[in-house]
Amino acid sequence: MSGFLDLRLGFIPLTDCAPLAVAKTMGFFAEEGLEVELSREVSWATVRDKVAVGALDGAHMLAPMALAATGAGEADIIAPMALNRNGSAITVSRALAGALHAADPASADAATTAAGLAGVVEARRVCGEPPLTFAVVFPYSMHNYFLRYWLAQGGVDPDKDVRIVVIPPPRMVEQMRAGAVDGFCVGAPWNAVAQAEGVGEILITASRFWPSGPDKVLGVAERFASTRPDDLKACLRAVMRAAAWADAPQNHESLVELLARPEWVGAAPSAIARALKTEIVFHRDGAGLPRPEHGLWFASQMVRWGQVDADADPDALVTRVYRPDLYRAAALSLDPILDPALSFEDAATPDIARLFDQRPFDPAAPLAYASSFAIGRLRD
Repeated sequence: MSGFLDLRLGFIPLTDCAPLAVAKTMGFFAEEGLEVELSREVSWATVRDKVAVGALDGAHMLAPMALAATGAGEADIIAPMALNRNGSAITVSRALAGALHAADPASADAATTAAGLAGVVEARRVCGEPPLTFAVVFPYSMHNYFLRYWLAQGGVDPDKDVRIVVIPPPRMVEQMRAGAVDGFCVGAPWNAVAQAEGVGEILITASRFWPSGPDKVLGVAERFASTRPDDLKACLRAVMRAAAWADAPQNHESLVELLARPEWVGAAPSAIARALKTEIVFHRDGAGLPRPEHGLWFASQMVRWGQVDADADPDALVTRVYRPDLYRAAALSLDPILDPALSFEDAATPDIARLFDQRPFDPAAPLAYASSFAIGRLRD
């Protein structure tokens, strides 16, 4: 362990940056012998680029972004820890929500509403209106795959029937208010902010789309992991302790107050509290373990939507990026400070619950899964 800094980590103002914010403000980094600087970044592309050039040692990161950057040779990034499960949602403008409810007034089921969206899309086409515009936070993100999967399950081709653009998370609400987008998929608290301000309506949450589904990871530069393994282990220990603290219900009020500060998320406490109460999991049920099967599902969606070649080797890429061995070693070293039984489950145990449409995913056959959908770029 170096005993003093030089550890610089980036984050985006989202509720799921909580483990890093807590580790810093509650002194967990310092107790592990680290002086850590947390850098509030403006976009996911900035996070990727800063890690790639060494301006950041690691960051609160989109898991598929780590896979894509490493696979493309843009940066060598590993994911030794997952930061949360759930937290994202699909929100549409009040106008589009009204059109959807009018198209299918008897249904409150978001999966059925997605099918109703196909009728709205067709009606707009017949009338000569421009296609609906949806926003995601980054092309390689759970949010992009969540939105695309939901659209396609309802019969809407995300590349042909609607327009998808990229907008940084904190700007989603203002862009919807301005009429620039008709819907978006983003992490907490921005969906709740849109709904509270009367700008949008949440249609489906990530926990309904995929119960206990993966989201962000702690992504670190491979050069940092290989040259400073003791500092990486100390960092993981601090963030694990912070994740456990953030998950404890008795700490939620304090956590909301912390994240509401402008230097962290800077949103209304009520909006931040919403997902903490009902959606986001930071630590319990093995949430921190970076599970290779989650990475394989992400890889399957990259193939499905033509982001990588159909002859890609997802197993090799996921094995390179996802490092449950590093997580396990750090978690075990915390006993008895933190019960390791609460920190991870056996990494060999599959953790792929079926998505909302009940289509099974076999981690041993991600490419077959990618080609099994009626809508996807592999069939073009």
